[in-house]
Amino acid sequence: MLGACKTPPEFWFGPLRCISARMNFRVSVFRLKSQKCRYSTVFERRLLFEVGNPLYLLKQRIINFIYAKYQMRGGMSPQFAVIDNQPRVVSVFDNFDSLLVPANHVSRSVQDTYYINEDYCLRAHTSAHQHSLIRQGLDNFLVIGDVYRRDAIDSFHFPCFHQVEGVRLFSSAELFGDSVTRDPKPLLMNDTRTEKKQEQHTVEAAECLVKDLKATLESLCYHIFGTNYDMRWVNATFPFTYPSFELEVYYEDRWIEVLGCGIMEQNLLKMAGIVDKVGWAFGVGLERLAMALYGIPDIRLFWSRDSGFLSQFSGKSPNENFKYVPVSIHPQVLYDLSFWLPEGVGPEEMAAETCDLIRSIGDQLIEQVKITDTFEHPKTKKTSQTYRLVYRSHEQALTKEAVNKVHLKIKQKMVENYGVIFR
Repeated sequence: MLGACKTPPEFWFGPLRCISARMNFRVSVFRLKSQKCRYSTVFERRLLFEVGNPLYLLKQRIINFIYAKYQMRGGMSPQFAVIDNQPRVVSVFDNFDSLLVPANHVSRSVQDTYYINEDYCLRAHTSAHQHSLIRQGLDNFLVIGDVYRRDAIDSFHFPCFHQVEGVRLFSSAELFGDSVTRDPKPLLMNDTRTEKKQEQHTVEAAECLVKDLKATLESLCYHIFGTNYDMRWVNATFPFTYPSFELEVYYEDRWIEVLGCGIMEQNLLKMAGIVDKVGWAFGVGLERLAMALYGIPDIRLFWSRDSGFLSQFSGKSPNENFKYVPVSIHPQVLYDLSFWLPEGVGPEEMAAETCDLIRSIGDQLIEQVKITDTFEHPKTKKTSQTYRLVYRSHEQALTKEAVNKVHLKIKQKMVENYGVIFR
């Protein structure tokens, strides 16, 4: 049993079960032991290691920037460690508690996170590895990997996507450049939290951290997009940083959110055994950035094996700027699903399960799923939902016969797994 393991096996997921007491039906996705589970391709492929994939190119561009900017004394080796082999199954403590995520935070819900059981889940962000890496003694590192969230189905969302997490810790001497001949300036104090600093940080330490963080990330964006684009900083809120920011770039006539960042909560560092340092952290979603940078219109294309797509990135340098040219555009095929929900299951819970099942069966043929109607019968009090499914392949035109087979299988599994009654 996975729940009995202190260290969960990386590739054993079994039948996921929802933790919510209100949800008594089994989650059917991520059963890697089942040959029928098309989601197994998500775990088998490592897009960040596929040289001809745009995500690999963008990952390398970011690594190259960090390596060039931060060198050890003498310039012989980089200051930052690059960590790209961490397990995708993590403890709930690492995914949430170690990051000070409140117990009632929306990200903890079964509608957002893929739980294995009460103790383990698929990592929802690369931040899940901060605690363990800092405890191991790392001060400066990038964590790169695939992360998993139960999300909408459209051209910008996929249950698996990729992140780069950056962390940098400072001693007083490293932050202020103190001379060894005099006492170091203090980093920490007992004070009041303001909109510009945490209660445990000195004003000078907070100002220096924010200045260094913003300068680093502005330089990173110049490295990715070039210097001819406007940027702006927007205040944000994250449980694990304060103050927190998002950086946006005005690119091709629209503002694009590039990353989120902030000054690491001192209590987070204290939990990891750090009592004499401060730090900043940032997180970049690679798909969103790559879609803007390379002009990729649909997030599913990153998973395509079509040579017409991959050939456009093969042999390219990470620092090359170019745009993807669509190979062909095939028509959409639209179908609806309309059914009565099982007793005791709410609309939001049903929506999360339905989208997962549709994606696991329809795989790359599913372009979008939207709820077009939710209705409660005035007499029976039963709830009905209607879903609009948009089928489209980037590789070939879909026949109605082919779509019918997939759609029928989805309906059959909905009845089998959840006991819905179709209208």
